[in-house]
Amino acid sequence: MSDIKSGKHTIEITHADKVLFPGENLTKEDVANYYRKVSDYILPYLEDRPLVLHRYPQGIEGTDFYQKETPDYFPEWIKTIKVKVKEKGKDEEHLVNCDGLDTLLYIVNQGSITPHVWLSKKGHLDKPDRMIFDLDPPKGNFDMVRKGAQDLKALFDKLELTAFLMTTGSKGVHIVVPLDVKTPFDESRKFASDVAEYLAGKYPDRYTTETRKDKRKGRLFLDYLRNSYGQTGVAPYSLRARKGAPVATPLDWNEIGNSDVTATTYTYDNIFRRLGNKNDPWKDFHRHKTGLKNAREKMERL
Repeated sequence: MSDIKSGKHTIEITHADKVLFPGENLTKEDVANYYRKVSDYILPYLEDRPLVLHRYPQGIEGTDFYQKETPDYFPEWIKTIKVKVKEKGKDEEHLVNCDGLDTLLYIVNQGSITPHVWLSKKGHLDKPDRMIFDLDPPKGNFDMVRKGAQDLKALFDKLELTAFLMTTGSKGVHIVVPLDVKTPFDESRKFASDVAEYLAGKYPDRYTTETRKDKRKGRLFLDYLRNSYGQTGVAPYSLRARKGAPVATPLDWNEIGNSDVTATTYTYDNIFRRLGNKNDPWKDFHRHKTGLKNAREKMERL
């Protein structure tokens, strides 16, 4: 057992020596200390946003599950966000609002390794403040991801949209456009679909929007489907529950051309060396919020 003091609360890390990443011999306490050290970077992407817990009680090689509802045994000081379950037409579920380090450490103690957050925040859950594209390559071909990211960036430049880039710590990258919360999900999803279909139509040998893997035929999947109410994305600087303990890492756009950079380049072992040597590429993310009206008009003229 290990205790970590955070603000008004002391978080008890139970079974602190339990190994969560067997290949790297990283314990539950190691994961908690990672999030303590990276908290200044990750918390701005978690605060006031519904959070889905992805829990690995026995480590990354054990059984995992997603948890949306906040358990009854969570302490009262942990804030929650009531969300509407559209299928039932009523407010029902309470999801964790990770508004500080104490809450982050508490959910880590539940075996939650990777924070998954909504694309919208409390107060305007029906209107996203970001639009996300997941570039998913066949058979780990990251060279296809590089080209796809560069082509998508060139298109966004034409549309006068500022886009941000992040390795997922899994197979590909996320490309994210900050929005001004004036566009409903159905409109942002339609725009994202149009963008993906445009690139897939222009370069049919490179890209596809086919959801079925057997129809992709070796092409890069331009996944825009997360742009819906209640869908989630991995927060920047999240640990991923994969061999090597990779970290979802924001990149500068010029880094995507570096052949040494892949989806899993940055890990538990080297992320703080990177953060000590360069500024956060997403530090101005929230200053670039925009609507889609002008971009939509430009898209129609392409």
